[in-house]
Amino acid sequence: MALYEHVFLTRQDASTAQVDALVEQFKGVIAAGGGKVAKVENWGVKTISFRIKKNRKAHYTLMNIDSPPAAVAEMERQMSISEDVIRYITVKVEALEDGPSAQMRRRDDREERSSFGDDRSFGFGGGRGFGGGDRGDRGDRGGRGRREERVETPVEAS
Repeated sequence: MALYEHVFLTRQDASTAQVDALVEQFKGVIAAGGGKVAKVENWGVKTISFRIKKNRKAHYTLMNIDSPPAAVAEMERQMSISEDVIRYITVKVEALEDGPSAQMRRRDDREERSSFGDDRSFGFGGGRGFGGGDRGDRGDRGGRGRREERVETPVEAS
């Protein structure tokens, strides 16, 4: 059997329950074809860079599949018929990822950075970000944007 990573996009106005029902339907197609779905990740609703069938956003779902090619072809055929699925892609891979996908790891990293008081946070005290950290006394730097008042002293004639 071959290994596949499959990502599909569902209409933005579909509920989470409808997306889960589609996942179960497609898992059933793979199981009926003699394969199995190793992992399913719901990435949530994300903005699409261009409109697809009048949708600006979509529910993203990843499925790691271990299946014969005929079962994957049948699943893709059913996806092309479904009105809820607006786009899909299947990629054959050498090995499936065990842990969370790169998309989920990136989300976890963002959630860790967004907590207040964290040294890595930007702008809310501490850290190397904008406005964070003690920069010490920097003295008068002159430069553009500052007006210096000039005091002219009279020159004595000799």
